[in-house]
Amino acid sequence: MRAPLSWLREWVELPVEATPQEVLDAFVRVGLEDEEILGFDVTGPVVVGEVLERTPEPQSNGKTINWCQVRVAPEGQTAADGGADVRGIVCGAHNFEVGDKVVVTLPGSVLPGGFAIAARKTYGHISDGMIASVRELGIGEDHDGILVLSTLGLDPEVGTSAISLLGLDEQAVDVNVTPDRGYALSMRGLAREYSHATGAAFRDPALRNELAALAEQAVAPDAASIRVPVTVADELAVRDQTMCPVFAAFVLEGADPSRRTPQWMRTRLELAGIRSKSLLINITNYVCLELGQPIHGYDLAKLDGGIVVRRASAGERITTLDGKDRELSTEDIVIADNRGPIGIAGVMGGAETEISDTTTDLLIEAANFAQISIARSARRHKLPSEASRRFERGVDPRVAVAAAARVAELAIELAGARLVPAGTIVGEASELRTLSLRANAAAERMGIDYERDEIIRSLTAIGAQVEASNDETLQVTVPSWRPDLVDEVSLIEEIGRLGDFDRIPSVLPVAPSGRGLTREQSLRRQLANTLAAAGSVEVLSYPFTTLADNTLFGDASGEAHDHVKLANALDSETAWLRRSMLPGLIGVAHRNVSRGMTDLSIFEIGHVFLPREGAELGVSELPPVAVRPSDAELSALEQGLPEQPRYLGAMLVGDRVAKGPGQAAFGYDWVDALDLARLAAHAVATELVIAQGSHAAFHPGRTAELFVRQGDELVSVGFAGELHPEVSAERDLPGRVCAVEMNLDVLLEAGRREVVPGLIAGYPAATQDLSLVVKANVPAAEVQAAVAEGTGELLESISLVDDYRGQGLTDDEKSLTFALRFRAGDRTLTAAEASEAKEAGAALAQERFGATMRA
Repeated sequence: MRAPLSWLREWVELPVEATPQEVLDAFVRVGLEDEEILGFDVTGPVVVGEVLERTPEPQSNGKTINWCQVRVAPEGQTAADGGADVRGIVCGAHNFEVGDKVVVTLPGSVLPGGFAIAARKTYGHISDGMIASVRELGIGEDHDGILVLSTLGLDPEVGTSAISLLGLDEQAVDVNVTPDRGYALSMRGLAREYSHATGAAFRDPALRNELAALAEQAVAPDAASIRVPVTVADELAVRDQTMCPVFAAFVLEGADPSRRTPQWMRTRLELAGIRSKSLLINITNYVCLELGQPIHGYDLAKLDGGIVVRRASAGERITTLDGKDRELSTEDIVIADNRGPIGIAGVMGGAETEISDTTTDLLIEAANFAQISIARSARRHKLPSEASRRFERGVDPRVAVAAAARVAELAIELAGARLVPAGTIVGEASELRTLSLRANAAAERMGIDYERDEIIRSLTAIGAQVEASNDETLQVTVPSWRPDLVDEVSLIEEIGRLGDFDRIPSVLPVAPSGRGLTREQSLRRQLANTLAAAGSVEVLSYPFTTLADNTLFGDASGEAHDHVKLANALDSETAWLRRSMLPGLIGVAHRNVSRGMTDLSIFEIGHVFLPREGAELGVSELPPVAVRPSDAELSALEQGLPEQPRYLGAMLVGDRVAKGPGQAAFGYDWVDALDLARLAAHAVATELVIAQGSHAAFHPGRTAELFVRQGDELVSVGFAGELHPEVSAERDLPGRVCAVEMNLDVLLEAGRREVVPGLIAGYPAATQDLSLVVKANVPAAEVQAAVAEGTGELLESISLVDDYRGQGLTDDEKSLTFALRFRAGDRTLTAAEASEAKEAGAALAQERFGATMRA
């Protein structure tokens, strides 16, 4: 919020000598954030001049310039730059005549953007200064020519400082207003905050007697006298609270559309970041900034019948003030007349009834709308505005009538309008909220012994009414402009804020004993640390993806499944919540490869989103924010959420070993993906069972499905291997790309609850190899499991060391060689005992798979 200091000074006693930085510092003390100091950046001798002569001179390039003689000081007096009172100036504009008074920037002046003015030779003349336009002065965007002061209704003396005349010495401070303090998006709110910070006297611009009198005059004496009847549809009532509690409509007639906006108002609007338009529109914008109440004006002649505030109907459309045709949603609140919608409530008006340069009679709307509904409409139509910015943060419902009266006051004063007693006020603001505050609650939270009088003084300063129900409790009625004050804690924050944050001691809380990470949290952290220690880098990607990628990676079959789609996606292409971690990792890998990081080992731990079977995602309407949802509503919200298991995803791209002297490069392959999967399982105290698998996104011959044991069953936990070459090529990833994806929740559940370290062996091990010939389609893991089971308790470890296919075997056979390690805890094993155990394992493999020992 940009606040011109002269405007701020109207409503709070801001010292004349106060610097912009001091004002910003005051706002910071009460919890607002400072941004910057603003001004027009015009310095030097900028004066009012009078055109004495104007001689058009055509040039060889087809352009015609004007050689002018301009008086810049009273006759016979020295000009502001110390030079003569009449100057010769070259001007390319043609919108002025002899006798016009203009703004002259004399040599030594500096205009916005560091544009320094000096006498210089141009078009065969020495131009001793420049006649300026509003754009060159930084006070507007119009560039139809130079600024002629009579168009602003000004007729100053020649030689007068134009900087003071036009308010170019005005300064403003820019304050960053947090979303919970919407009341500070106004001069009214910022003046009050400055008063809190400094103790300066504050005068509420909304409570002036003049506005109350005008509001009384504006309302029609009876229903028959109302020029434009206003109806708020019953459909807007939610839980006995309407989404449009107040709608004030005042009628003004006889406004003079030819009148120009006074310079003081143009200057303030420009500094506040609002582009100056016609006088009537400028007045509505001015009041919005002053009181924080968005105002909309309708050309009375363009309205057809009365106004109805309702929900939009399916298929309705509107052309908004920005000239765009928009399809309305049935969730939008609209302002409509007999023809249909003429405005999106709280967001933007319609072009059909807008105020124009010929408007003389107008209807002023000052209404209050529900925060959430306006916020949704603004986002739905991608149409942020000054109005929606305020409504979605909360606008004081009791300021609407005063704001309409303030518009009438300015229109009468500046545009010559008449206030007609033909208006109406529909509805009224709800009762003020009363909260209970324990007398010692602030001390408990803040660690400061606040005196009871200080608590009452602080809450009264923000506009609250405080009554003591007993010695222990205060009853606090919060002001209408503070919708953020909803409980005891928010009241305590105000006490601490106004009581000076610097008083709050810096004391670190003592952590309670007996707490720490849960088993799942500890194992996830251990897993991440293990993979990082092994050379992988943890990354974080967005959980949004395309429908095509969600279909390809979200299920092994690659077939279409139900997906969770966002209702208000940031990007329509990536509007689906991921079913797999791999699309995000592919995006990270592609970004790094495109920047020259071609050798990658990355992983991510995060949630995927799977629709609940038979459940309908989302809810038809969210409950109001200010009311606690019922148990039934909470249950419905819970059922509308997708399942969100936690997954581990990893991706390997490029070389595992870089090329070096005498060393060839080794690229990542499917074996590395399996090793990474085993390492992850080992980190959470479980073991994987690996089998040949298939997945639509993976290479058909280099894909492993990963299982864990849960009791006597094998449960699939994910896949590892090499991505399909076409998938990699389509995503501009070079060479082989290997990936791992596992359901981390299932993996953790299968892990041992407690890991007990074994005793250090005191006797030597006996090692033997076992080669078995089986059918080629028999999984090696199942053969290994059978051998391990058959060898009995003496087996310490078993590993597959060779998978041979070729000479000596038929085409449908393979030879699997296992390295066996045997050890007894109470003796040294003999070779016979080790051989007997090995043969028992071979026998079980023969029984289950027809395996034969290979010599």
